[in-house]
Amino acid sequence: MLTIPLFAAQANVLWYIFPLAAVISLVYSASRFELPELILRRSGRLFLQILIFMGIVLAVLLLLSAWL
Repeated sequence: MLTIPLFAAQANVLWYIFPLAAVISLVYSASRFELPELILRRSGRLFLQILIFMGIVLAVLLLLSAWL
């Protein structure tokens, strides 16, 4: 029987991060600003910040799980 590493087994779940981060950033930006251009600019910036933060957390958790 093949054993699949936990990270590889959960790889499909990681694809939900992108639409989730996009929706969160759009709703948050739309609730704070009224101009569509400002909403999209701020939403794009927030989307990248969310992805970078989640990537850092994922890397730290992977390092901790490999180290411990």
